[in-house]
Amino acid sequence: RSEGRNNTEIQLEGIKVDKLTDEFVVELKKSDADVAATTWQTMYYLFILRQKGLERKGRLEFLERNKQTYKTVEVELNEASEQKLTGLLAEIEAYLAQDKPLPALHSKKCDRCAYYAYCFI
Repeated sequence: RSEGRNNTEIQLEGIKVDKLTDEFVVELKKSDADVAATTWQTMYYLFILRQKGLERKGRLEFLERNKQTYKTVEVELNEASEQKLTGLLAEIEAYLAQDKPLPALHSKKCDRCAYYAYCFI
């Protein structure tokens, strides 16, 4: 598990990192329901920090309280993942430049999503 409680929740240029240590950017989640999304979120944090001259690895920590399970995944921003990330960022910019968003597609996980209001309200 992540070392101690030092350096918790750091804000920098529009990002809020759950924990920053000498080696890792740590992203804490209550569930491993969407590891891919959490991975790219962490990669983005690593990308922003790299631009500021801070090189770190990423660590995703999942603690499912109901199941009392703990899972850790380490990620690293390498050349391939940075290229993919910059492509994703370009797609996001193009989407945001549209006059009108595409209609929302509802799935079961939408009901529990923190961004539900953005799509359906």
